[in-house]
Amino acid sequence: MNRLFCVVPCYNEQEVLPETSKRLEAKVKELIASGKISSDSRVLFVNDGSKDETWNIIKKLHEENEIFQGINLSKNMGHQNALLAGLMTVKDICDAAISLDADLQDDINAIDEMVDKFNEGADIVYGVRSKRATDTFFKRFTAESFYKLINSMGGKTVYNHADYRLMSRRALLALSDFGEVNLFLRGIVPMVGFNTDVVYYERAERFAGESKYPLKKMLSFAIEGITSLSTKPIKLITSLGFFIFFISIIALIYSIAVHFYGHTEPGWTSTLVSVWAIGGLIMISLGVIGEYIGKIYLEVKSRPRFIIQDYVADDKDRAKAENIYTRDI
Repeated sequence: MNRLFCVVPCYNEQEVLPETSKRLEAKVKELIASGKISSDSRVLFVNDGSKDETWNIIKKLHEENEIFQGINLSKNMGHQNALLAGLMTVKDICDAAISLDADLQDDINAIDEMVDKFNEGADIVYGVRSKRATDTFFKRFTAESFYKLINSMGGKTVYNHADYRLMSRRALLALSDFGEVNLFLRGIVPMVGFNTDVVYYERAERFAGESKYPLKKMLSFAIEGITSLSTKPIKLITSLGFFIFFISIIALIYSIAVHFYGHTEPGWTSTLVSVWAIGGLIMISLGVIGEYIGKIYLEVKSRPRFIIQDYVADDKDRAKAENIYTRDI
């Protein structure tokens, strides 16, 4: 039987962890009892520099039940880096790993079908929302527009899929070869390839705590996704430049024609509009180019995407872990 790990990134999740751990424990034990996964399958919580009692709760869960493991990042690294840290920690000790958020809005009953599809030969199984009935109109509109925009810009994402997915060990090993500092896993994982499948589910309301993705953070995430996956915005700037140049030639011909007909008269409106329009386009263009230059700057530095400070797990699993910056006190 295959060893499964559930990887759960956590940031200030003290309110949801007691219930989340109870539900995940029940689900893992159910899968073990049905013979779908091995008895040494585990749940790995990743503490992403939380400011509350999240890490202490994770350590207590591990002390009380060996089914729970935890890694503690040295500081807040962001959701994508925390998720990657968990996946890279278990890639050598599991047969498959499922990533999901701590609030369990993603239906954990879909795990059964994910495991079935993995046992049938799929290396990556995406959890895809069948509908967005629990979202407000604004949330639904912005989220769906986000996926459409990413794909129109050249990114290959799975529509209505977040970070709820199963990945086989060889898919995780292939993912480890991607060295991007600017992480957008929803776009990187489809690049891995292999056999893929989809499981549809309905997303529930968050049962406790607050969302860690307000509008400002979602917009930042969207920009990160577009600029991490595609150079199309820069190509659009080039196309826009040619278009404006073409319009300027038409304007020049028109100006010469009306001049010879004697219909010209001095005015500041057209000049003012032109200056502001061209100036705005230049600033937007510089901003887009600057975004890419900034990413190049970070990629060239090759800074670590995450640093693991502590790892609470079985001795057997800890012995296989590398680059854990622990300290004996």
